Amino acid sequence: MTNDTAKSSSLTDRVTEEIRRKLADGEFAPGQRLSEAALAEQLQISRNTLREAFRLLSKEGLLTHSPNRGVSVAVPDMASIIDIYRVRRLIECQALAQAYPRHPAKKRLREAVETAMRARDAGDWRAVGSANMAFHMAIVELADSERLNTMFAHLLAELRLAFGLLQDPEFLHAPYVDMNVKILDLAEAGDFSQAAQALNDYLVHSERIVLAVYARRMAGVAPAT
Repeated sequence: MTNDTAKSSSLTDRVTEEIRRKLADGEFAPGQRLSEAALAEQLQISRNTLREAFRLLSKEGLLTHSPNRGVSVAVPDMASIIDIYRVRRLIECQALAQAYPRHPAKKRLREAVETAMRARDAGDWRAVGSANMAFHMAIVELADSERLNTMFAHLLAELRLAFGLLQDPEFLHAPYVDMNVKILDLAEAGDFSQAAQALNDYLVHSERIVLAVYARRMAGVAPAT
């Protein structure tokens, strides 16, 4: 690989990661059309680099390309949501149950919880959602697997798209701030088995809520408050 090719590949990877982060942070809504010109200018990159990033994110299922509409943010379906939660339970609960008690990712769990609580007090529910994503990413980091970290980062971006469909971030995120506190308290006390069980119950509950609200949303009924 030549130096120019390596630099181009590295830039594409960075741009892909930046767009994926924006998706995970809820900056783009499901179904939103992405302006190639505007995004290339915002990221200060060429359109060719952006198109390659779009291609990679389309392969991950985060973007879709239509000959008539260009590139848009993907809209997850119910089967995808069910699959996302299945994978989350397999990865997160195992990572937490087998965590090393002094793992540095525990500090990131605490930081994510404190960030979520501050955002809740400020009524910034999108920030609460982002802090919640950081909390679950830190749980996966307890497993010490770069492959899992990479895969889970992609999964969280897809999950945030599902959350974006619900259009009621307070209803969606408010209950889980205190649940995260409970899981953190158990982990900091060294009771990782109980923390993993609490996390499993949490994810089952979250999946039911997301699917119920998603079904009402798709039926044209506003979510409950």
